[in-house]
Amino acid sequence: MSLKIACAQLNQRVGDMAGNAERIIAAAARAAGEGAQVLLTPELSLCGYLPGDNLFRPAFQQQVDAAVETIRQASAEQPGLHWVVGYPVLREGRRHSAAGVFHQGRQVAEYLKAELPDYGVFDETRYFQPQADATVFTVAGVRCALLTCEDTWLPAAPARARTAGAELVLSLNASPFQSAKGDLRVDTLRSNVCAQGMAVVACNLVGGQDELVFDGQSLALDAQGRLAARAPSFVEDLLLVTVERGADGALALAGSMAPALERLPEIYQALVLGIRDYIGKNGFGGVVLGLSGGIDSALTLALAVDALGAERVRTVMMPSPYTADISLADAKDMAARLGVKHEVLPIAPCFDAFRGTLASTFAGLSEDLTEENIQARIRGTLLMAISNKTGWLVLTTGNKSELAVGYSTLYGDMAGGFAPLKDVLKTVVYQLSNWRNTQSPVIPERIITRPPSAELRPDQTDQDSLPPYDVLDRIIQGYMEEDRPAASLVADGLPVDAVAQVVRLLRLAEYKRQQGPVGPRVTARAFGRDWRYPITSAFREPVSGQGT
Repeated sequence: MSLKIACAQLNQRVGDMAGNAERIIAAAARAAGEGAQVLLTPELSLCGYLPGDNLFRPAFQQQVDAAVETIRQASAEQPGLHWVVGYPVLREGRRHSAAGVFHQGRQVAEYLKAELPDYGVFDETRYFQPQADATVFTVAGVRCALLTCEDTWLPAAPARARTAGAELVLSLNASPFQSAKGDLRVDTLRSNVCAQGMAVVACNLVGGQDELVFDGQSLALDAQGRLAARAPSFVEDLLLVTVERGADGALALAGSMAPALERLPEIYQALVLGIRDYIGKNGFGGVVLGLSGGIDSALTLALAVDALGAERVRTVMMPSPYTADISLADAKDMAARLGVKHEVLPIAPCFDAFRGTLASTFAGLSEDLTEENIQARIRGTLLMAISNKTGWLVLTTGNKSELAVGYSTLYGDMAGGFAPLKDVLKTVVYQLSNWRNTQSPVIPERIITRPPSAELRPDQTDQDSLPPYDVLDRIIQGYMEEDRPAASLVADGLPVDAVAQVVRLLRLAEYKRQQGPVGPRVTARAFGRDWRYPITSAFREPVSGQGT
């Protein structure tokens, strides 16, 4: 007995039911050509993931149903292949996340997802109803069970499959990326599926969808938990897994083994894919960004060019009276290294005009943060004007550390359509920049080594207003990403004044973050779908016994 499974790691588009069906049909043709008996696709592969409130629209479901019928008919063209496809379905007035098996022009089985995640970026109970049943079918003498993503993250659904006689789990997944998620998936499958005596082939989605990035890394494990096959990260792939039954009756799995990426290149590639798919799937011709001569805009530029190519990226340096000559030189140098269109638009005339207009209103008042923010908003206005004229999207360049504490200007440097570094701490910005330069030195070394500054007043540096970034980022990681109490961070040795300052600023900056653009999620918790704090709140968390 030999069973070959083709795991179609697809980059689907939410709402493009016809296009998604075409990609599945193309994958099926390839799978059949490779002699596969099973084609396994990702979760909700027909409508894309996350479909969100589209699911409430009757026309959306009608288009899904039409695509299901297209798949059913197409399955007749590959008579030796069982197609496993994910889609939303209405059964007796209840909406489910379904996985259907199509063979020789008929639907021969259907599984309805049992475990609905309602944490982090997920809110599936808003859209679906659970169904705690098992679906087992036999192909080439192997008893296969269908499970969908979250079903394998808990033991109950695999247990039902095992009780129903399954020896191999086929899992449809839309598991979003976060750093080191691949190892977590393997450990979870070992604990919940393999520990119950079953092998598993898990097909994961790949691609960017708004703030989520899906990394692929589809995989196969035997019943002993040994990794037997793995698809590459961040690209479409057809992973072929061969299943053989040994003399002892146990299933042996084998397939190609793509190398796992190290931490920094993995994060970098996630950001690149997030940019590429957000721009491509939303139909933008290219991107424009402000290139300041600082490290955040430098890394953003490198990511954009790696994602889109130099011909689809343009940069603008907008110097003020406080911009250092080396900033101008470094921005020009980097743009030249990457071959992007670069122009210089001094903002001094606009700044003088603003101050002149406001002179009588501000009479008797000294200059302060107001004048700094005017400069940032002038830059935002210029970038948005270029965006309007060209149809290219503005990339903002702020990082997670700045967004956490509000070290950004609303309608200024936050003005734009996508924020590539939104979930990247400042310390990681430096790490990624150094790593990128090991591939080719596109970022001038002086940009990396000089102290960071917004250059909105004379001799300004970020550390004038904030704790050192290594301290700031440890606080953000502990308090925001890991949800630890502020007092526990102090107990770990972080300065109480710094913890109190960061917790206070993080709370005050909520109104800014909720008006900012989306950006790719690469950590366990980002400022997006999985951060849902109110703007108006009287709650104050104690820091080492004191209010904040």
